[in-house]
Amino acid sequence: MNPTQKKEFLTILKKEIIETSLKIKKYTELCKPIAPENSIGRISRMDAINNKSVTESALRESKKKLQQLESVNKRINDKNFGKCIACNKEIPYGRLIIRPNSQKCINCAN
Repeated sequence: MNPTQKKEFLTILKKEIIETSLKIKKYTELCKPIAPENSIGRISRMDAINNKSVTESALRESKKKLQQLESVNKRINDKNFGKCIACNKEIPYGRLIIRPNSQKCINCAN
């Protein structure tokens, strides 16, 4: 990765970290329980419970992604950064831009 690409990648990475952090805050708010004294119908309450489980899943995935992105941010200056952990070949720059937390090239990820 040349210096220009690295600078662009860092910008994208930081943006992705901020967006993921905002998603986590949003999902955390949406996961709060509905108080029993709130009068929403039985069907609406069941729907809210279902939506909560979907949101909790999205929250877990977002937290996992944030951990991966922060790990990438720490490793960006390592000599092996951008190399596939399976085959040790360079991960295409385009893949890193689309998915900054990639640790494998396209062939090894399949």
